[in-house]
Amino acid sequence: MRVRSPDPHRSTPIDTTYNARNLLVLEGLEAVRKRPGMYIGSTDTRGLMHCLWEIIDNAVDEALAGACDQIHVVLYADGSAEVRDNGRGIPVDKEPKTGLSGVEVVFTKLHAGGKFGGGSYVATGGLHGVGASVVNALSSRLDVEVDKSSATWAMSFRRGAPGEFAGDGPDASFAAAGGVRKVRRVKKTVTGSRIRYWPDPQIFIKGARFSYDELVTRARQTSFLVPGLEIVIRDERGDEVREERFRHDGGITEFCDYLADDEPVTDILRLQGTETFNETVPVLDDKGHMQPQDVERDLGVDIAVRWGTGYEAEVRSFVNIIATPKGGTHVAGFERALTKTFNEVLRSTRLLKNGDADIVKDDVLEGLTAVVTVRLAEPQFEGQTKEVLGTPPVTRIVNRIVSRELKAFLTSNKSAQRPKARQVMEKVVAASRTRVLARQQRDTQRRKNALESSALPAKLADCRSNDVDRSELFIVEGDSALGTAKSARNSEFQALLPIRGKILNVQKASVGDMLKNAECASIIQVVGAGSGRTFDIDTARYGRIIFMADADSDGAHIRCLLATLFFRYMRPLVDAGRIFTAVPPLHRIELTNPKKGMEKYVYTYSDPELQRKLAELTKKNVRWKEPVQRYKGLGEMDASQLAETTMDPRRRTLRRLTVDDGEAASGVFELLMGNDVAPRKEFLVQGAYELDADRIDA
Repeated sequence: MRVRSPDPHRSTPIDTTYNARNLLVLEGLEAVRKRPGMYIGSTDTRGLMHCLWEIIDNAVDEALAGACDQIHVVLYADGSAEVRDNGRGIPVDKEPKTGLSGVEVVFTKLHAGGKFGGGSYVATGGLHGVGASVVNALSSRLDVEVDKSSATWAMSFRRGAPGEFAGDGPDASFAAAGGVRKVRRVKKTVTGSRIRYWPDPQIFIKGARFSYDELVTRARQTSFLVPGLEIVIRDERGDEVREERFRHDGGITEFCDYLADDEPVTDILRLQGTETFNETVPVLDDKGHMQPQDVERDLGVDIAVRWGTGYEAEVRSFVNIIATPKGGTHVAGFERALTKTFNEVLRSTRLLKNGDADIVKDDVLEGLTAVVTVRLAEPQFEGQTKEVLGTPPVTRIVNRIVSRELKAFLTSNKSAQRPKARQVMEKVVAASRTRVLARQQRDTQRRKNALESSALPAKLADCRSNDVDRSELFIVEGDSALGTAKSARNSEFQALLPIRGKILNVQKASVGDMLKNAECASIIQVVGAGSGRTFDIDTARYGRIIFMADADSDGAHIRCLLATLFFRYMRPLVDAGRIFTAVPPLHRIELTNPKKGMEKYVYTYSDPELQRKLAELTKKNVRWKEPVQRYKGLGEMDASQLAETTMDPRRRTLRRLTVDDGEAASGVFELLMGNDVAPRKEFLVQGAYELDADRIDA
């Protein structure tokens, strides 16, 4: 059937037929190349690193099985990566069902491998059987060498297809061929695998690049989780070869100590146990039919916890050494057990009275550093990227084990443990009481009361609107700019708070020093949502917070100090995308003979933009008044200019502060604003070599 478009100007008929010939069937690895995001998340650096970790995790699984104690990862200058291990080696004999060698099955068949309950692995990170084959499908070349059965076996692939290359690199001539070939003889005791691959530029975006720093961070993490495993990371891409080795025989106890950055309240506790649970899984019978079958699983729980004097919590969770940054059933069980056990023990010891409210999760997490690890066969993850554990019985078992072990510590009569247990319980009770008091204070300081109260700083020029979503708070550098901004703002929804010069660097200061600082205290008071753990974004008085400082180095420093304050003590505002920096112009060009449709004044925001604009005006034969005005500060603008360029929502430009990676952002703030001077000096010296001297405005 054909219908015509209702658009009278369109005469082309629309084909509404939809038959089986419209369907596309993707065979084998074609689906991976067609939809790579389904398997690796993205085709940028994140997806590239995901591929590399699929191969590394296969080697780590050998270490978990007790068959490997060394893994080497090399990043080559030609963009390829290689992973070597001394495990048992990928099988090279023929798989009976397909008639292909084990190597070819692993690298060309989706959902194929030794991790589907065949007895080769008890607990692994690779479970879906797609890791190696996905990496192969997304590589322009992949070479495999296996030491096994007194020989070295080799096989190569091009975009998932087996064959042989006539030379080095992915551009060498290629001939399709099947089967694994014997290369040379080795000693019978020599076993292991070597996989080198070149990511396919047809799949990954141009800027995708292996991250050495991310590789080092995760290699260190893995070495903590698998005691006795040595991981070597080597980067040959730069002028100087970089190499780091990691081995931690202390396991997650060492990991917990490494993560903690405050003074200890307790020693590191290990909460351990093993239990079994039944799980119904589909199994293929002899006729090829899927039949449900009950399988008994072993679940090993090993958790290291330690409370410190700080206020922030650091909880890392893992399943079979695979990080689960978004938690899952194991973390839910852990947190539930913490809250329940502390409430029970605190009630029984009378540290919580009958009239006191129960403690909540945040009270227990204050100052906690924990590494939560579980090991089980065939865990259920939510998606191939394995960020969330979904196996339901894990919550109940982790809850039971943690409750038992933690209660034994909190009620211990041992002389070494009793004072520590008492100290951490008192810390949790103090956190609970502080939270309750803070909430009571917030409840009595709603926006209406705050607007009617004289407690707000006198220098605040507030707006008239009560609509939080519409209102804006400009934090303005200096009183001189404040006068102009008052005339330039729309007082209906734009509020102004001036600050004098550079506020306190809160990255170096304590909470007490921050609250004593007049400028920091004023900002927190005006925002009206508290700070730190008591921060409640729902009570914030403004929908947007905008930093407005001069477009010079001092202005940049002030913006950095303000960003540090909000990131450390009002982080939810940053996460919600409600923090911005204004972008004032650097130059104003006054046209002497503007053409029809042109404004008399043209603003530019950087020196390159100024040069481009002047060249464009010259080409159009438009003249301007010399010299071009350069703004050295917000105070040099009159109200109309400031409104037009920086404050009017219809014409201004704002930069939103966002956080993609919280851990990386914390590291940058610590580098730029923290107490450790040496790394900052190194960062500045390195940046000085990259700076173009002509860009210095002096």
